[in-house]
Amino acid sequence: RSTLVSNVDNLLEFDRTIFYPTGGGQPFDTGTIRVSGKSYNVIDVIKKGDALLHKIDSPLEASRGEVIQEIDWNRRYSHMRYHTAIHIIDAVVHHSAGKYGLITGSQIYQDRARVDFDFPEFSRELADKIIDDSNLVIAQKHPILIKEMTSEEALAIPDLARTEPGRELIRKLSMVRVIEIVGVDAQADGGTHVNNTAEVGKIHLSGIESKGRRNKRMNIVLGSR
Repeated sequence: RSTLVSNVDNLLEFDRTIFYPTGGGQPFDTGTIRVSGKSYNVIDVIKKGDALLHKIDSPLEASRGEVIQEIDWNRRYSHMRYHTAIHIIDAVVHHSAGKYGLITGSQIYQDRARVDFDFPEFSRELADKIIDDSNLVIAQKHPILIKEMTSEEALAIPDLARTEPGRELIRKLSMVRVIEIVGVDAQADGGTHVNNTAEVGKIHLSGIESKGRRNKRMNIVLGSR
């Protein structure tokens, strides 16, 4: 339950929310809200400054009131599994490639994902090895923890942010959210994740692409858990 605090052109803001906005390569949550006995579909969630705006599919006259929120759990859980899979792949690449293999981008969908790395040389054989090693991590059933620490504490941990833009973002924050795959890796991250690597399921490599001289892409799909 939450309270509606603003309604401008069917963009709703609540005092708290369970909906995740688009960000960090992860799509927004969909679902429903219920106000005064009537349900509305949430079709987009937008972060604007410190506010999260929820776009609904039909007009709502109220600008205040109690709200019941419900997300599409199947969609959210799929995003969680893919987001954690990308973190595992990134950890494997980072620990094997060092200064090479920095992640340059990713995009999550409900049924697939892609992840891009800075590699001077890349091949299907190397990609297969990365995926095989990632699946070993998944099979080891590592717990996944969410922690918060100060900006100073985060900057003191090597590779918590692996790019200068990431480090610059940490410098601007007072508190930093960290995702730790216990015994494997830790990164500053604001996305949603599963509780254990076993929940990810098996990663399948559906293809590789060259997106530039050094920018290489892996496309993945997840099998059943």
